[in-house]
Amino acid sequence: MEPFDPAELPELLKLYYRRLFPYAQYYRWLNYGGVVKNYFQHREFSFTLKDDIYIRYQSFNNQSDLEKEMQKMNPYKIDIGAVYSHRPNQHNTVKLGAFQAQEKELVFDIDMTDYDDVRRCCSSADICSKCWTLMTMAIRIIDRALKEDFGFKHRLWVYSGRRGVHCWVCDESVRKLSSAVRSGIVEYLSLVKGGQDVKKKVHLSENVHPFVRKSISIIKKYFEGYALVGQDILENKESWDKILALVPETMHNDLQQNFQKHHSSLQRWEYLKKAASQCPSNIKNEKCGPWLEWEIMLQYCFPRLDINVSKGINHLLKSPFSVHPKTGRISVPIDLQKVDQFDPFAVPTISSICHELDAIFTSEVEKEENQAESDIKHRTRAPRHKVVYFFLVVGPSSCGMWDAASASPDEQCHVHAQDLNWQNPGPLQQSAST
Repeated sequence: MEPFDPAELPELLKLYYRRLFPYAQYYRWLNYGGVVKNYFQHREFSFTLKDDIYIRYQSFNNQSDLEKEMQKMNPYKIDIGAVYSHRPNQHNTVKLGAFQAQEKELVFDIDMTDYDDVRRCCSSADICSKCWTLMTMAIRIIDRALKEDFGFKHRLWVYSGRRGVHCWVCDESVRKLSSAVRSGIVEYLSLVKGGQDVKKKVHLSENVHPFVRKSISIIKKYFEGYALVGQDILENKESWDKILALVPETMHNDLQQNFQKHHSSLQRWEYLKKAASQCPSNIKNEKCGPWLEWEIMLQYCFPRLDINVSKGINHLLKSPFSVHPKTGRISVPIDLQKVDQFDPFAVPTISSICHELDAIFTSEVEKEENQAESDIKHRTRAPRHKVVYFFLVVGPSSCGMWDAASASPDEQCHVHAQDLNWQNPGPLQQSAST
C-alpha cells in the first residue's frame, strides 16, 4: 500500500474532498429521509483545520452547501454533533438559553489506550494485530447487547483511523434519548471501573447478570489465543504478579510456588482455575471458583467505554470518512459480518486512494490518445471519472443508511488497494483468508 507522508496531506485532502468523499450517502444518512423539517440544517459539524485551528457550530442548508464548504476548508478532521433547536451557525443570534441540543445518535467511543494496563504488546497510540483483538471483542460484546438487550436496530461501527472504534446507534427513538437515559445505558454496558491506582477493577456479585454471562461467553472464544498466547499474561513473575493482585491473598503463596513449576501461560492459567475451584467455602465472598476466573477475564478483555462521549447529547464525535492526520487512514465502516477479519493495517490511506485515482486518470488519458480525434472530443464531454465508493460503502451494512445499492452502476468503480480484493458493493475484504 502507498506509504503516507503527512507533508502531502494538504494536497491529498483537496483531491479527496473533491473527488472521493461520499457526499450523497453522507447526506442521506444525516438527513434521515428529510422526514423532520430542518433536521440536517440544525445539525452541528466542527472542522479541525491545519495547525489545529478548530471551528465549531458549522451547519449547512443541504448537500451542496456541505460539499462547497468542505472543498473550500479541506478540514483535517470532521466531527459530528447534535441536532439543535436552531441552526448552529446562527447560535450567536439566538436568545440566551434558547439554543439547546435536542437530538443525537447514541455514540460509543472505544480507545485502545484505555487498555494500557492490561496489554503487553503496545502502549499509548500504538496498536498491532495482537491487541486489535480487544477491539474485536468490544464490538461483539457491545453490539450484541445493543441489538438483543436493548432492541436497537440501526448500528454503524466505524474504525477511528488509528487506535479505536466508534459506534453510532441511529434509531429514531434512540436519537431522542435524554442524557440521563444515555448514562443509564452506558452504565449498564460498563464493568471495568477505577483509575490507574485501582488494581482490581471488576467485582461480580454472586448472581451474575445475564449480560455479563453472555459477555464472558464471547470472551472465552478469544481468551486463550489473545491473552494466554498472544499477550502471554502469565509469562513471568512480573506479569503474573498483576494477576495475583486480583485474587485472594490466601492463594498467593500456592500460586507463586506452582507458577514457577509450569512453563507457559496456558499451564499456569489451568492451575489457577484448579486452585480457585478448591477455595474453602468460607472465603467465597472473595470470589473464588468461577467468579475469580471471570473477573480476571473481564478485567483483561471487557470493553472500556468513554462514558462522557456517550452520555452527552452535545458531545461531538469524529465523523465516518474522516482522514486521520497521523496515519492517513480513512475512518471506514466495519462490516459486522466480518469483524474477525477486519485489519486496521489494511484500511486504505488517503495516499493510496488518491494515487490510485491518479493512475486511473493516467490510464484514461493513454487510451484517449489512441482514439480518433472525434472520439476524443466525444469522450471529453462525458464526466471524466465516476466517484469511487469501493472503500466507503459496506454492504450489507449493519446500518441501513449505508446501502451500496444506492450507488448506480456507473458510479461504481473496482479499484484495488495493494493486493486487497476491494469490490463495491461488498464488505472490506482481506487478501489472507477471506
